[in-house]
Amino acid sequence: MVWAPEAPTAAPQDLRDDGLPLAAVAELTRLEVLRRLESGPRGLVEAHAEARLLLRGENTHPPRRVTSWRRLARSLRDPFTLVLLCLGLVSAVIASWGAACVIVILVVVSCVLRSNGEYRADRSTAALRKLVATTATVRRRLDEHATPVDREVPVDQLVPGDVIKLGPGDLVPADVRLLRSSGLTIHQAALTGESVPVAKQAVDVPGGGDQEHLCWHGSSVATGSALALVVATGADTRFAGAYQESGVRLSAFEGSVNGISWILVRLMLLIPPLALVANAVFRGRGLEALPFAVAVAVGLTPEMLPVIVTTVLARGSAVLARGQGVIVKRLSALHDVGAIDVLCTDKTGTLTQDRPVVDCSVDPDGRSDPEVLRWAAVNSFWTLHLADLPTPDALDEAILAAEQDLGEYEGVDALPFDPVRRVSSAIVRHPSRPATNLLVVKGAVENVLERCALDPAARQRAQLTAEQLADKGLRVLAVGLASYHPGEDQRLALVGFVGLLDRLAPEAADALAHLARRSVTIKVLTGDHPATAARVCQELGLPSDTVVTASQLDGLSDAALAEVAQRATVFARCTPEHKSRLVRALRGAGHTIGFLGDGVNDLPAMRAADVGICPRDAVDVTREAADVVLAAKDLTAIDHAIVAGRRSTGNIVTYLRVALSSNVGNVIAMLCAGLLLPFLPMLPAQVLVQNLCFDAAQLAFAFDRADPAVLRRPFRLRRRDILRFIAVFGALNAFADLATFAVLMWVVPEAAQATGQAAFHTGWFIENLLTQALVMLLLRPRRRVSRPLWVATGALTAVGLLLPLSPLAPLLGMTALPITYYLLLVIVVMLYGGALLVLSRRTDWSRDRRRPSEPCR
Repeated sequence: MVWAPEAPTAAPQDLRDDGLPLAAVAELTRLEVLRRLESGPRGLVEAHAEARLLLRGENTHPPRRVTSWRRLARSLRDPFTLVLLCLGLVSAVIASWGAACVIVILVVVSCVLRSNGEYRADRSTAALRKLVATTATVRRRLDEHATPVDREVPVDQLVPGDVIKLGPGDLVPADVRLLRSSGLTIHQAALTGESVPVAKQAVDVPGGGDQEHLCWHGSSVATGSALALVVATGADTRFAGAYQESGVRLSAFEGSVNGISWILVRLMLLIPPLALVANAVFRGRGLEALPFAVAVAVGLTPEMLPVIVTTVLARGSAVLARGQGVIVKRLSALHDVGAIDVLCTDKTGTLTQDRPVVDCSVDPDGRSDPEVLRWAAVNSFWTLHLADLPTPDALDEAILAAEQDLGEYEGVDALPFDPVRRVSSAIVRHPSRPATNLLVVKGAVENVLERCALDPAARQRAQLTAEQLADKGLRVLAVGLASYHPGEDQRLALVGFVGLLDRLAPEAADALAHLARRSVTIKVLTGDHPATAARVCQELGLPSDTVVTASQLDGLSDAALAEVAQRATVFARCTPEHKSRLVRALRGAGHTIGFLGDGVNDLPAMRAADVGICPRDAVDVTREAADVVLAAKDLTAIDHAIVAGRRSTGNIVTYLRVALSSNVGNVIAMLCAGLLLPFLPMLPAQVLVQNLCFDAAQLAFAFDRADPAVLRRPFRLRRRDILRFIAVFGALNAFADLATFAVLMWVVPEAAQATGQAAFHTGWFIENLLTQALVMLLLRPRRRVSRPLWVATGALTAVGLLLPLSPLAPLLGMTALPITYYLLLVIVVMLYGGALLVLSRRTDWSRDRRRPSEPCR
């Protein structure tokens, strides 16, 4: 297209009031849109762009600002908090002011701690996400007469009228109108639901209502390249409305936590009426037992659960970011990373350095031929320049570095490499023969050979030559050449092959060994030649006897595919669809899958995996879709992330096991004692104070150390395992409480009478806090205790022993006990501790109870 002169770029109009409705843009030609936005193909002047930015604001979604009060109110929506508020209201109605006050304290402390933890987590996450902020290639000028310069700017600095470049893997950063395009297809499923890429082209008279000349913010480039004009940013984009209405999908971790929470909520709602009925039937008590029933329900509540979860995950994410440069974009993903037992990755840049160098260029018969490299360089150079690609890929860089002589050929048109065609094409001509165009094609061996006119013998020789190069561990590109005649089927003449050597990443072997010790199986999903992939895996010690090609997967059923996916390690010639299908097959077999990728062809598999992982320099669309972003494409960083995830999950599971088993045991004992004694076994205020002390001590679990057993195997939060653990150790805790009742009645005989209820209350209160401190130390993976945990359990023990002797004792209905009780209590606690050790030895803290159909090998 020949561009008309630009309209004078006077001071920009108020585009907020005189902007371009998207419906109007669809009906205007390219030149009309440029004039309306006072722009041109050379881009905006920097000063005008800055003025428009001040006028319209940044190109960001409408902010979902969360104030401190809103965050505090949101913490009140937690199911435990809501039930506690209801119980507090009941206590106030029946004038049980002490219980009501303690419940309010519990709610306030929990909400303040949780909202503060969420604020810190949100602030840390926002700071980390700035490190991976997406940029766009924008064409701008310093002044009216300056030469336009293409440079990277943050997408939030884009304004209407900016001219941007788009290439494979780029996110469309705003609503744009295409000015020029080459083989452009767009993924826009997030907006339209279309699962396949949609072809786009820069037409002036669009056909029908397809709007093929418009691209929307939130979509991404699948193939091709384009030059586009920004027509809407921020809240004015089509994506802004969908962003506001989009829901949040719960992860497996969040679903498990919510499932456990609602089971406990149901029990909390069931216990008060059950306790009231039992006391009325067996003890003739009426509403005077209601405060006790409320206190028992409160005793079952793990009020610190939201606080512990937020604190543990936020702390783990912050440690990863500081130490390894690993950014976890959503906190719950840290648990999913720890649960990974199969890591799918490509070969280039992960197992190899992704810095290939040209090793050889040969003709179809394997003889050295520098002409092959020259034609490959012609293709690389003009594909890069004519397709408006921001930067060359590693293979093109290596070819251009090895060959500088491009002859006198001029570029006419080009189509860049994409994962579907697997070739790049350039149309060139020689000045001495301007009427003759040549088509130069470079790409994967199979895809180039199928376009070549070869007899069977020549095709077999060429394939043998390519296989011999691949057997040496080289990445092989085929080069074909033909005269170009528009509208005709082009059959190529095979020029030859270029072999590139990509050396192994120096840290890959050690990282693979570390992951193997973590019980993580590696699957290599690559688009390279099978022999090349096998050679690299063999040098790294990965099983490579069986290499499965994509063509072998096509005819397999889902069940057969799952079996092959678990058995084999290397999958070659994979398309994006093959990678995605393999990931889904492994997930269907019960595995937790992490997928490491960096290109647009990795996007379907990344979305299919439990955890999407990419390096910071990945293409925009991949980086946006990822759950975890690495500082570099390094398996060592993934190992650190897995360790952090397992450590965090281990601490959360430890808290759940300790808190819930102790709470369930105490509730069982309270209900039994309430039916056996002529008085309430513990006053409501005593129950609530005990619960408050225990909850405060359990915050130490957020800072606990990791046990090597927890880090060796995938460790997932499983509701069934938690409930089974609670049932066993809750019953043991209840038995220890009943033994304490027997000791109290023997040492203080009047403890069984109404006149001795203060002694009974005091004795059980002391035993509860001591056994709970013991549980915190023993019902956890056997390892050296951290300092925060020693301090917390020591403080809990001190409160249990000293509170009955303090001036607060009469206010809580407590009294001093004879020394004999303390001696016998030591025996009860020691026996309880011994039983805990015996039972806990049967608990494998590192075992993942998942039952996949067949373990990965």
